[in-house]
Amino acid sequence: MRLRTLLPGHLGFGSAPLGNMYRDIPEDEAYATMAAAWDHGVRYFDTAPFYGAGLAEMRAGAFLSRQPRDSFVLSTKVGRVVLDETETPAERDLGEKGGIFEHGRPNKMVTEYTADATEKSLEDSLERLGVDRLDIVTVHDIAQDFHGDAWLHVFDTARTGAFRVLSRLRDEGVIKAWGIGTNRTEPIELTLALDEPRPDGFLLAGRYTLLDHAHALQRLLPMAEKQGVEMIVGGPYNSGVLAGGSHFEYQKAPDEIVERVHRIGDIAARHGISVKAAALQFSLAHPVSTAAIPGATRPSRIPEDQAAVREEIPAAFWAEMREANLISPHAPLPGGA
Repeated sequence: MRLRTLLPGHLGFGSAPLGNMYRDIPEDEAYATMAAAWDHGVRYFDTAPFYGAGLAEMRAGAFLSRQPRDSFVLSTKVGRVVLDETETPAERDLGEKGGIFEHGRPNKMVTEYTADATEKSLEDSLERLGVDRLDIVTVHDIAQDFHGDAWLHVFDTARTGAFRVLSRLRDEGVIKAWGIGTNRTEPIELTLALDEPRPDGFLLAGRYTLLDHAHALQRLLPMAEKQGVEMIVGGPYNSGVLAGGSHFEYQKAPDEIVERVHRIGDIAARHGISVKAAALQFSLAHPVSTAAIPGATRPSRIPEDQAAVREEIPAAFWAEMREANLISPHAPLPGGA
């Protein structure tokens, strides 16, 4: 099924922060944030076992399991199985993402993309979420940032395991769509080059943003557009630095990124707009983009995101951004600017 047909609107809710990303988030704050998203009309929610070793799924389920199941679209991911055995979260090997969920649950996570692990992961996710079905499932993090030089071996395991399980479940009508969810373009490009199995879409986090989009425009997005495969944009604020935060790529933003954000901010100020609005609307402007799923842990962030989507941005802003070489000349711009 085409994601554009399935997803209700251009703005969803990314639940990674509810896995206690960076800090220990109180339960009432997590619930209030979900409630704010619902009250502002958000009906697409994305989560994953990886987010806090099941914590984000449990928190999302505490809210969503009380809503009519046909009233929202829900996606989760496969690739990690959460065990009852415990470990020290801060000592987990998370590749380039070390420490981001050190405040999450202490349950041990096993990274595995086989058919059996995929079935187990889905069963466990349904239990944590308290729902009877999933709409979209993505294969999570089969890329260099987590697996280094072994990523091609991991990809091949997923190709013969998770990909085929999810294709079968889609064909049987158990799920409506499946895809790849990564912070890198290469695994998605490899998947689109396969004769089978064929994904319905992909979730690309942090690689189609104001700060980082040139690489995706070179190969991945032309391939996807030609094949009619659609994109959900994760991390449209690059872990927060484009929304006033201090993180980029899940770590403290380096000086060159901070300086680039300041340059964007100066141009935005001259045109009387917010950087957040520019970031969100840019990520949604590509024809392949169907939705963006910024994360939030505070209820006040939800109306800010909604306002950012609606904010009017003059064509002169985009022209100045291009003149300053802050946007690729090949990037489609909002409103055809």
